[in-house]
Amino acid sequence: MPDLSKILHIALLILVVITSFNLIIFVHELGHFLAAKWRGLQVDRFQIWFGKPIWKKEIGGVQYGLGWIPAGGFVALPQMAPMEAIEGSNSDTRPLPEIKPIDKIIVAFAGPLFSILLALLAACVVTAIGKPADFIPSQIVGYIEKDSPAEKAGIRTGDKIVAVNGKPVSGFRGHLDSIFERIILSKGKEITFTVERKGESAPLTLTSAFKIEDTKWFQRRALRRVGIGPDPEYLIAGTVYEGSPAARAGLKPEDKLLSIDGKKFHFADEAVDLIKGAGDRPFVIEYEREGKADKLTVTAEYPAAPAELTKSLMVGIRPVGIPYRDSTIINPSPFKQVGDSLEMMWTTISSVASKDSSIGIDQLNGPVGIAKVKYAMLEMDHPLNRLLAFFVIFNVNLAVLNMMPFPVLDGGHIVLALMESVARRPVRAKFLEYVQLAFALTLMGMMLYVTSKDIGDGFGHDDDQEVKVVFKQP
Repeated sequence: MPDLSKILHIALLILVVITSFNLIIFVHELGHFLAAKWRGLQVDRFQIWFGKPIWKKEIGGVQYGLGWIPAGGFVALPQMAPMEAIEGSNSDTRPLPEIKPIDKIIVAFAGPLFSILLALLAACVVTAIGKPADFIPSQIVGYIEKDSPAEKAGIRTGDKIVAVNGKPVSGFRGHLDSIFERIILSKGKEITFTVERKGESAPLTLTSAFKIEDTKWFQRRALRRVGIGPDPEYLIAGTVYEGSPAARAGLKPEDKLLSIDGKKFHFADEAVDLIKGAGDRPFVIEYEREGKADKLTVTAEYPAAPAELTKSLMVGIRPVGIPYRDSTIINPSPFKQVGDSLEMMWTTISSVASKDSSIGIDQLNGPVGIAKVKYAMLEMDHPLNRLLAFFVIFNVNLAVLNMMPFPVLDGGHIVLALMESVARRPVRAKFLEYVQLAFALTLMGMMLYVTSKDIGDGFGHDDDQEVKVVFKQP
């Protein structure tokens, strides 16, 4: 029988995700609504989510509603550019007085403005309560994948990466200027690493290719990678194969590996070499579980399968390096949070627009992807802090996207109003209606496309499972 408390917990998290998403949309549309009322525009409808309303109520001549398509929202303003493609037609055909271009600009700009104000409000709370740094500060290479582009380029474990493509780096992951982010956001066909190496008097410049793993057609394309990992703080038994000598001796996955035959090790390769060096003689593994240290004795054996491994002595452990992650609570200023979000948004847009980048539209998140991110944050430590920090990023992104100068978006309304101001006459309604419809369909198509990737990423990972090593039972 399902655990009722777990079901209620999941339901509560989903409710929080939906509520936070709708709050963001509501505040954005509230900006348009209040500005329209201030400038004397007629407001027909105020609706959260698109499509035919599943709930509606008219108050003071304005129909308030909730649509059936769980994405976005709108304020129907017939004196602005025609938006019937998304908002539906207005049954009232009475002519309305024309409004000035400045009124259109103010109303269009109010939505992004309210999103930025909400971002600043959330950022003030984050400044007060803090958020986890979630940053890997190490710049030391602790792992190199065999036959990877990094190995072929000459990068070695122990190298300190100080720059990627000539740009200084800060840590391995967590900032836009970190090594991981520099790699995935790089442009061109090669990536240049500047490394400091023990024994070398000057930094070395190494040029590496990159690879992008194959994914299924319904999934997002993978990101650029060169096959390196950060210097680990400690190693764990990432996998302990069933029936293996290690499993029979009592070792469990996630156990922290301290030493082998009294010898300390730093990298996963070192641990594997120590195990191989022991051959078929018994050796002692010291480990830590739930803060308590213990030791056990194991002897390597030949596995029964798969065939390519049956000639190698193994104990049935796959060591995994766990890097040090700085999770201290930091209190960045509200303006730094908004500024960092703007920089992230600009980097994303420029990467998508660049033909030399591997970042495309399919790497963007739709409503489902955003909901997944929020849900994951609520399952982590400091969930409120993380959600509020993401709240800042999302509101800034919403404001920037809506300010882009394309029809249907707020920036498009501003451009049309400016054109009207220069030409001293409105853009032809019929032409504008076709343009709006075309961009509305394009926007909806893009949303459906990225949403399909949001959903597709959750399926089809069976081929990624590691090789199952089978040991003979004693």
